[in-house]
Amino acid sequence: MNHNTPLSPRPLRHLSDVQLRVLTTAQLRSQGVSPADINAQCRPGGTWQQLLPGVYLLRPGPATSEERLHSVLLYAARSPAAEPAVPAQPGAGEPHAPQRYTDAMITGLAALALHRFSSAPPLLSLDRIDVLVPRLRRLRSTGCVRIVRTPGMPEPQQITGIPVAPVPRALADAVADLADAGVVRGLLTEAVRGGHCEPAAVVKELTQARLLSRPHVVDAVDSLLAEGRAIAEDRLYRMVHEHGLPDPVWNVDLRLPGGPHLGGLDAYWPDHAVALELDTRAPRQDEDAMWSEYARKREHLERLGITVVHITPKKLRDSMEQQATVVRTALMASADRDPAAYVVVLPR
Repeated sequence: MNHNTPLSPRPLRHLSDVQLRVLTTAQLRSQGVSPADINAQCRPGGTWQQLLPGVYLLRPGPATSEERLHSVLLYAARSPAAEPAVPAQPGAGEPHAPQRYTDAMITGLAALALHRFSSAPPLLSLDRIDVLVPRLRRLRSTGCVRIVRTPGMPEPQQITGIPVAPVPRALADAVADLADAGVVRGLLTEAVRGGHCEPAAVVKELTQARLLSRPHVVDAVDSLLAEGRAIAEDRLYRMVHEHGLPDPVWNVDLRLPGGPHLGGLDAYWPDHAVALELDTRAPRQDEDAMWSEYARKREHLERLGITVVHITPKKLRDSMEQQATVVRTALMASADRDPAAYVVVLPR
């Protein structure tokens, strides 16, 4: 037998070419390959090799990055099926369906590389691949595999048949093992600048991972939030101009004549008494205090007859036209409201 010899009259038609080269002991035995045959093929000079405990590459030579990823998932996944539920018909000509990996997904730097982060190292250069599994799984890190446990598994994204953690979770798992402030800042900035996710989602994951006690992570988060606000402000300018809204005054403070400061706003339409505020709060430890401040400001302005529109960066990104409609409706409704109190508008 060699690595070109069919394992069985019933080949694993549901597997890709790579997955036919990377198989577990259980999959091989289901095809009639005995443990003695496996050991014989993996001897020095043999045509197979053991990549991880119970996982084999059915060819000689270094494993490719894709083969390494599948070997990691086969090692960590819960009882991967050796055969499809419904055997494929010979000659059907259908593309291979991806292998189902239960309770395991790629995370950390390897996941960011799969998400095409230019600031993440190439897959082949990684000595270790992080794989996310449920907290109670009995697995240990070995070889190129680092087991990362979590009480709740996120919904994976499928990239070329590989289950991959969403960007915010992958970032948190990568940052947990990074001490270089420049690398951390580069990854977080690319996440927002590249449109992969919103800053709030990243900060939420970093908070849950208890990483915001590390000074270099806090500094990177501050840069991330500044980057996210700049991008959101740019989208806000585009929304106003591309959807034909009247020009507001930008970035202003409101005050009562001779009275207290009412708060800063991202945009204000004085003739309509409509205020717009970007809700860029990040879910950090002081979230309740920040929300209370937002709520007090809104209530105070609305008592003065000023309509306040809150827009999140995510809504601006995903549904700009809908947000423009919300603002336009508020502007049109101003004609039916009582005149607002006189306020002083100052540049912020």
